Amino acid sequence: MGKIVGITYDLKEDWKFKEGDPKDANAELDQPKTIDAIEKALISSGHKVKRLGNAFNLLKQINDLGVDIVFNIAEGHRGRNRESQVPNILEMYDIPFVGADALTLGLTLDKIVAKKMFISEGIPTPKFFAATGKEDLKKLNTIGYPLIVKTKHEGSSKGIDKNARVESLEALKARVKYINENYHQVALVEEFIRGTEVTVPVMGNDNPEAMPVVQVCMDNSVELGDKFYSFERLSVQAATLTYVCPAKISKKLEKQLQEIALRVYNCVGCRDFGRVDFRIDEKNNPYVLEINPLPCLIPEDTFGIFPPTIGLTYNDIVNKILDNALKRYNIL
Repeated sequence: MGKIVGITYDLKEDWKFKEGDPKDANAELDQPKTIDAIEKALISSGHKVKRLGNAFNLLKQINDLGVDIVFNIAEGHRGRNRESQVPNILEMYDIPFVGADALTLGLTLDKIVAKKMFISEGIPTPKFFAATGKEDLKKLNTIGYPLIVKTKHEGSSKGIDKNARVESLEALKARVKYINENYHQVALVEEFIRGTEVTVPVMGNDNPEAMPVVQVCMDNSVELGDKFYSFERLSVQAATLTYVCPAKISKKLEKQLQEIALRVYNCVGCRDFGRVDFRIDEKNNPYVLEINPLPCLIPEDTFGIFPPTIGLTYNDIVNKILDNALKRYNIL
């Protein structure tokens, strides 16, 4: 029986840039076509859809939502707890919703906290340290070069451009300062893994399943070497970034990646769906970069790429995600 499904989201066009905001401040927010695609998918299975919008709009109508469940893809606004804003509101009002809860979204957006959890579970992740320009970076760096300098709690490659990969103390100092001053947060300085990059979607709850591995292709090659995701590749140079599925890897490595992805998913308490990102070094050793419990659902991205390899469509996957949540709440 069809349900009334509310959708919570943050649109790029709703972001109000403030003085001092970096150019990629709204990178994580969605485009209208993503909401259109999710709505179309849900309607195809007999559900009715109500667009609820962002956390501010949600609060205005919280006492009279008129929905059975909320499909949450809202990224929130500002701060490392922003992805937790909508889930916290929904939990307070005892409203069922799709996806991870506030705790999982908070701890995974902070990449350093997430990496500490991976390490506690014996999950391979690149070596790292946190840094500010006030510290002695020469002493902090026990890893060696090359390194990649990232924001501590951002997504969608915010803060990552061609200068993010550094090979000297001078470049490291400059990049840490850039992150500190432009994004107002500690920098995550990480061992750079030369090789290939893949992502593994995961779906389910009690017995989650790892989906087919999706491989990143840049400039028509899956052998990335020193290349990496950057804000430019996700926007201006989007044509240089594509995906390959099934991935061009061995069955043994594919199984290993899927097993690790499930461990990561369970480690941080994901629900319904998520995506685990890896770099694989030149000796085929996988390293978890991060897990995204609120992954992009635009049809051209991972959750639209892998379905045909298992005989499904993007619409099927969106509805499976919803069904996972409905079953979890016992409201099927």
